Order: sequence, then structure tokens, then C-alpha cells
Amino acid sequence: MNQNVLKAKQETVSEIVEKAKASSGLVVVEYRGLSVNQIQELRRALAKSGASMNVYKNSLVERASDELGYSEMKDILVGPNAFVFSEDLNAGAKVIAKYAKRFDTLSIKGGVFEGRFASKEDVISISKLPDREGLISMLLSCLQAPVRQFACTVKAVADAK
Repeated sequence: MNQNVLKAKQETVSEIVEKAKASSGLVVVEYRGLSVNQIQELRRALAKSGASMNVYKNSLVERASDELGYSEMKDILVGPNAFVFSEDLNAGAKVIAKYAKRFDTLSIKGGVFEGRFASKEDVISISKLPDREGLISMLLSCLQAPVRQFACTVKAVADAK
């Protein structure tokens, strides 16, 4: 093989490895049958949520998955695949799940979340989880509830007297 071609492939594999290490979530989807407008709409929605979608050759992703230790991912690398990288754990999965319902031709194949392989069902389950801000607000409301109840009780006692 030409040395320039080999070098380009090695650079692509290292790019995939870097993106996978920098992201908390990676979702693999099959995009066969989507129009260009639909793909652009999906990419815009992913960009708004802090995720990105890239298309790589499956053989290069296999090499990257070997480097990363994602051996289970090789089984789903068949056909035209797109790879969604997201910094937030479930941001990319939420957008993909939403658009998979909307576009019949977009199908989720699986993914990797925090270093562990996730099946299609796992990706859908992760997409249903609240995002980081939602979890923080839930925690704060749980922490605030006892104090609020105590304050209401004290006020009720003061109002009664």
C-alpha cells in the first residue's frame, strides 16, 4: 500500500480513539435511507446538544475499538454506520432515540458508555434518563424538602398562636 494512504488511515484511527476517549457516550447508528436534509437536521440537533456525528469506514473503527478495548463493538460494525460522540453521557443517545422514532430508516445498533458496551436496548434505556441538570435539580429538591417542611411546620405553629 502507498505510505500516504497508510499514514492517512493511521491518523483516522487515532482521531477515532481520541474522540472516543474524550466522550462519555458513543452511539452507533445505521443511517441507510436517510435523505441529505434529514441527515443535516440530525447533525444540527446533535450539535445543539453537544454531540457530533461522524462517518468512518468500519475497518478503521474496528482498529480503533481494538486499541480502546471495545471488542464487543465489532459485531455491530456491518453496513453503513454513523458514530455519534457526546461529552454528556446521554445527550447523543437522547437525540438519536428521538430521531429514530421520527425517521424509520434510522436504526440504533448499540454503543459504548463510560467504557462499557451497550446494546440497542441499553442505548434506548440510557436515552430515557434525565440529563445532568435534571439529576442535579432532583437532588437539590430532595435536599431542600425536609428544610422546607420544617419551615412550613414552624410557620403553621407561629400562625396558630
